[in-house]
Amino acid sequence: MVDGFNMQEIELICVIVNLGMGKKVVKIAKHHGVLGGTITLGKGTVNNKVLEFIGISDIRKEIVYMLADAKTAHDVLTFLNRELEFDRPNHGIAFTTGVCSVIGTRAYKCEENMNGKGADNIMYNAITVIVEKGRAEDVIDAASRAGSKGGTIINARGSGIHETSHLFAFDIEPEKEIVIILSEVDKTEGITSSIRNALQIDEPGKGIIFIQDVKKTYGIYKE
Repeated sequence: MVDGFNMQEIELICVIVNLGMGKKVVKIAKHHGVLGGTITLGKGTVNNKVLEFIGISDIRKEIVYMLADAKTAHDVLTFLNRELEFDRPNHGIAFTTGVCSVIGTRAYKCEENMNGKGADNIMYNAITVIVEKGRAEDVIDAASRAGSKGGTIINARGSGIHETSHLFAFDIEPEKEIVIILSEVDKTEGITSSIRNALQIDEPGKGIIFIQDVKKTYGIYKE
């Protein structure tokens, strides 16, 4: 059944916060019109010499994914920023990306450049990299050499120990790591090229990279 989201511009809300804050994010979002969300666990890399000196190089994170129409998504990010103060260091990052189709309890399929939409001035990209377990830090290192300020690592697995699922023709088996990196548009090509070369992504089974335009962001700092 197609309803609710039909013929609207839909966006995926991604909020990365410290461990234990995910439920609060969902509660605030639901109060402002989002129907629900999914919380995953990950870790964020820390670019801080003092913390590295005392042996703390990453902190546990919760990543919250939610779907909403574009207006609701942008409104929710505004309310979340007001409550959680993403403008303060280490209080979290929130952003939205475009979604072309939704299938499930509700369904939606976008039309190309519907009513001239999609022409916003995109300032950031979300770079997602899927690699074998144990290679995520190599991804972060390669990205850092090209100007990235860090990323979020999520442990992933396929549908079962003896099964293999597929994403864009790449086998997603158990024991994978997913790295999410937010990049300024003018740095995206350099960052992806660095990762691609360092991890030999073009070779079969080495990994996959995909890039999404970020619509709206909070908590990203320029030096």
